[in-house]
Amino acid sequence: MVAVLALLLGPLAGTAVAADGPSVRLSKSQAGTGGSITVSGSGWRARALLMILVCGQAVPSRGVPGGTNSCANADGRAVTTDSKGRFSKKLPVTEPPVPCPCVVHVATVTGAKAEADAIFQVAGHAVEPLPAVTDGGQLSVLTDTRLDGSGGLLTWFGAPPARTLVFTVGNLGTSAVKNPVFQVGTAHGVFAPQWEDQQWRGMIRPGGKARIELPVELTAGAHGAYTVSLKYGGKVLAEQPWGVGRPWGVTLFWVLVCLVVPAALFRIGMAVVDRVRPRPAGGLRHRGLRLPELALRLPGLKPSTAAHAAPATSTLPWFTPDADPGAAGGRLSAPHDDSPTSPTTPTREGST
Repeated sequence: MVAVLALLLGPLAGTAVAADGPSVRLSKSQAGTGGSITVSGSGWRARALLMILVCGQAVPSRGVPGGTNSCANADGRAVTTDSKGRFSKKLPVTEPPVPCPCVVHVATVTGAKAEADAIFQVAGHAVEPLPAVTDGGQLSVLTDTRLDGSGGLLTWFGAPPARTLVFTVGNLGTSAVKNPVFQVGTAHGVFAPQWEDQQWRGMIRPGGKARIELPVELTAGAHGAYTVSLKYGGKVLAEQPWGVGRPWGVTLFWVLVCLVVPAALFRIGMAVVDRVRPRPAGGLRHRGLRLPELALRLPGLKPSTAAHAAPATSTLPWFTPDADPGAAGGRLSAPHDDSPTSPTTPTREGST
């Protein structure tokens, strides 16, 4: 009879099933570092992106109290469920950063939050008792979390985006909670969140509730899809997505730099070339300034002196050198013959 029960319960080893929820099954309940196991599941959302991790200090009944900081994140695997919410993926066995008891933790990356754990033993890894659960005050989130605030002009130019995480918690325990310390984590994409301790000043009595506001700030220039997580007492209470816009002011700045700097360098280079290049002969003439004309316009210069300074040829621009009227001895009248023997010249009778 005992053998029959063992055969019936054997396939259930290494399986975690939530009522009307997702389930996880392992091909092996124990393996050493360097090996691999096959993780499969069903009951998940169709076409959902999942992350599979080996985590320490966790059991399916309590989840992963330390969050993904207690998991071997570098050797995790991502998988997408099929149209029926099923998946199967090979996972390398790696020691988590904390002692066992360990689980294989499967959780959704995007969309509605869902997770499931299956007991797993990493052969050769240290095993220590789980941290004791303290009695007394127990906080639980009563309302949906939200992020208040908006970006400004400085954020558009790369300043750190900042929001305020607002939520309401209730004390479900038997003693008051004074000055609770929450952990706020920010994660970009599928990366593990970076946690920061923040203390709220006040007291929450048993059965009471309080509205909590905690500041959240990202690094300068951050943009993309972020997730803000709230943790208290080693347990994640809520997660809030945060879509951060790209700081287009930084992009505009670099575009202007790429346009203005080359143009300025070009202008400086042309000015240097214009200054150091050799000047052609008669440079004053090419500048539109003629010395004879200047002499004629000088008020203290006598006309006779100005006439001697003037050239013998005319400077009228519409005459060519061959047709210049100044070449004919300076006469501006029509040409005629002054010869005394010209047949067309009349003579007086009786002249001697």
